[in-house]
Amino acid sequence: MKIVVLVKHVPWTLRDMSFGADHTLDRTARRGQLNEADEYAVDQAARIARRRRDVQITAVTMGPAAAAEALRRALILGADEAVHILDDRLRGSDAFTTARVLAAAVGRIGYDLVLSGAASSDAGAAAVPAMVAELLAVPVLCFADLLRVREHRVEIGRDDGAGLRAYAAALPAVVSVTERCGEPRLPSLAATLDAHHKLVRTWSLADLGITERGADTTVVHTVSAQPGGTAHLVPGDEPTVAAIRLADFLTVHQFL
Repeated sequence: MKIVVLVKHVPWTLRDMSFGADHTLDRTARRGQLNEADEYAVDQAARIARRRRDVQITAVTMGPAAAAEALRRALILGADEAVHILDDRLRGSDAFTTARVLAAAVGRIGYDLVLSGAASSDAGAAAVPAMVAELLAVPVLCFADLLRVREHRVEIGRDDGAGLRAYAAALPAVVSVTERCGEPRLPSLAATLDAHHKLVRTWSLADLGITERGADTTVVHTVSAQPGGTAHLVPGDEPTVAAIRLADFLTVHQFL
């Protein structure tokens, strides 16, 4: 079974652990991380691989050179290999262009199941998985809180507010998962070291047979924190005070 996991390199928005203060998000900055929702997708692929011996997991991303960091994290979490779509013409791509490029990469790799996080932390549109499925002409199951893969079909459970409802689709298919599907396992030291020896291939648009990127792009200059924040964690705080301020911040912003 071939599983392709779509992952994204997203900017890291916390700076110097200062909460409540205005800050900007530089989309061209090198500092970033693997989108948290995609960590759950890689973990779900790894769980399937632990139950079957015929699973090959390929992590795929598109983005600048710094996006290789997201692929490295995916390899640590359990992916067997990775593909980095790197092309300057992709800068500022909108959701459809992103889906078009990712679908072309998935088609070239070959797949039985495509997994992704439900949404990215820097956009939150949650549209790319469905677009990829449409371009591949396969079924899509979105916002999976529970995932089971059978021999010829995939089953998910989704909490629609009235309890967990079951949905199923024949393979091949695309599935996006939520954080409720299960906490990712912490990687071992051996997995971290082994990731440095796994294959990472770099493809351009020409490698995918795409001659034109497409006309529509999304340009984001800066993203500022919402006004009104008051919590500010200072490194010199007493541990108890710092913990209280951090808890207040998380509560106000509905992280707790």
